[in-house]
Amino acid sequence: MTTETPPSDIDQIAKGGRTNIAGFILRLAARIPFLFIAGRYYGPELVGRFALAVVVVELAALIATLGLKRGLAQALSEANRPHACIVWDAMAVAFVASLVASGFLSLVPALMYPNTPIGGLDRWLPIIILAIAWSDISLAALAYRLNVKAAVTARAIVEPWTISIAAWAFSFWTIRDGLVLSYVASMVAALVASLVPFLRSYGLPSGWSPRLRDLWRLARINVPLAGADALEWGTRNVDRLILGRFFPPEIVGIYFMAQQVASIPQRLKTSFDPILGPVITRSLAAKDYTAIAVQVRQVAFWIMAAQTGLLLMGAIPGEAVMGVVGPQFVAGSIALAFLLAAEVLASTGAVSETALVYTARHRNLMIGATMLAFQIALSLVLILAMRALGWSLQWQAAGPAIALAISLGLTSIVKARLLRSILGQSISPWRWPLLWAVAAGVVVGSLFTALPPRLEWAELLIGEPAIAAAYLFVLWRWATTPADRALFGKMPTAEEATLPHGGARTS
Repeated sequence: MTTETPPSDIDQIAKGGRTNIAGFILRLAARIPFLFIAGRYYGPELVGRFALAVVVVELAALIATLGLKRGLAQALSEANRPHACIVWDAMAVAFVASLVASGFLSLVPALMYPNTPIGGLDRWLPIIILAIAWSDISLAALAYRLNVKAAVTARAIVEPWTISIAAWAFSFWTIRDGLVLSYVASMVAALVASLVPFLRSYGLPSGWSPRLRDLWRLARINVPLAGADALEWGTRNVDRLILGRFFPPEIVGIYFMAQQVASIPQRLKTSFDPILGPVITRSLAAKDYTAIAVQVRQVAFWIMAAQTGLLLMGAIPGEAVMGVVGPQFVAGSIALAFLLAAEVLASTGAVSETALVYTARHRNLMIGATMLAFQIALSLVLILAMRALGWSLQWQAAGPAIALAISLGLTSIVKARLLRSILGQSISPWRWPLLWAVAAGVVVGSLFTALPPRLEWAELLIGEPAIAAAYLFVLWRWATTPADRALFGKMPTAEEATLPHGGARTS
């Protein structure tokens, strides 16, 4: 066992992280137009209806991948057949599972639209499940070969810009089905952007044919990973389903918009997944537990620090942020604050899970299932309690966000302790100077939120950069180390960030 992580591991993670952070910035630039168009053109009721339908479709697509988004890396590292055959086995499994899921939802569309009439193109939305599943597996296969730029292209450029442009275009044709059609268009475009580099990298397998026994084994082995993926997804999306049962579509639409804004920092964690997973599997193969601890601790700090900054920038001027989407969405500012806080609390557990899915699959699954049940129960208790006490609708609708933050915080503690016991080393990313940086951001942000209403524009145009500057100055000066600064060693150019292969190597 080595005593420290080889520099190449942190360098690879930092390089992949830099590339995906560049993609994260591109995704942010593309996501804002969609939120503005959906809020201003379609309104909260149609947005809420769309949000409930998409949450069910994406769950079905996630299940259809059968855990291969993360399990494919291990399957490839242990393969005794050509890698092209393995990845096409995975595509075949996802194809069959997607057809089953699509057929089921098409026959029972009320699962997607629980509180509104069904008509128009509603019944055909599940057809897109195959595109989502195949895109995910294609990108997972490319990540194994350290090609993360394909994911940046598909997820940070093609998908968000397509849905934004399509939502605007379809608004002139059909307001009722415009959001659904734009979503379908974006998923198809993302599939094409995923398959092109996938086929260039792996090609069509020579002499490959589906092996039923191998396909069944692949699916069976990945059941714990599929469960972990489904539980993580459920943790992030069950709040919408709960709101759909207690509140009208307008409330769901407002919450969905807050959720979309809050999901931006969540992408920071997923920015490291494609490169962190393969690095950890290689360290596991070498039984280098010290390296894994260093990798998890380092990435968890990067993510926690970035998400904390975004929490300050999103929550302090929360009403102004939600007002950009539309004045009727300002009511979601309370939910936004708790959703952003949830991302900070989740960071350690989310990174720990990247290692736990390989080292303690079943225990990780049990933790996820227990905490999801706790989150659902707490959400129901908070909604009903606040309703009984006569609290405002704004606070009642924020109940699931509060439950999410508490649940994710507890989950992080449990998963971090489990991984620590397995590795025999601390993986805590916490550093006390983070509090100083937060205090600086809060002080600066409070000055801008105290401005009179006629100067509300200054909260966003001047206040946001000022909050970021104060927070980052303190963070950089007192909380970072030379290893942290490796992340900022050389940011990729715009061209490098968008090219499907740009510099990725097979190793």
